[in-house]
Amino acid sequence: MRRIALVTLVVDDYDEAIRFYTEALGFRLVEDEPRPDGARWVVVEPGSEWQGGGLLLARAKDEAQRGRIGDQTGGRVGFFLHTDDFARDHARMRAVGVRFLEEPRHEPYGSVAVFEDLYGNRWDLLQPAAD
Repeated sequence: MRRIALVTLVVDDYDEAIRFYTEALGFRLVEDEPRPDGARWVVVEPGSEWQGGGLLLARAKDEAQRGRIGDQTGGRVGFFLHTDDFARDHARMRAVGVRFLEEPRHEPYGSVAVFEDLYGNRWDLLQPAAD
């Protein structure tokens, strides 16, 4: 069976990114291990158990990588966070300061609103429509 296990997200600071993803978005810190070169292997994931689809938070190593922080997908929504209770998670995220770029929409495919992470990457908070 094949699956995408991790997606790298270039960040400015490990601890700042960990705080945002765990406190503001409710992700779980799965790994935070030092590497011999001074970097860290930091993995967060949105579920309560490892199910794949986590983020590898990688601190930018040079100017080229720093230039991609917050713009990894050229301004498009590049990440999709599914929820089973849109209203609950939208309200909780707003209460802790997550910046939503639009009011919630109810589309045929589900309830959705675009938000930015702490660096400006765009995400959809999405509760898929029931089948």
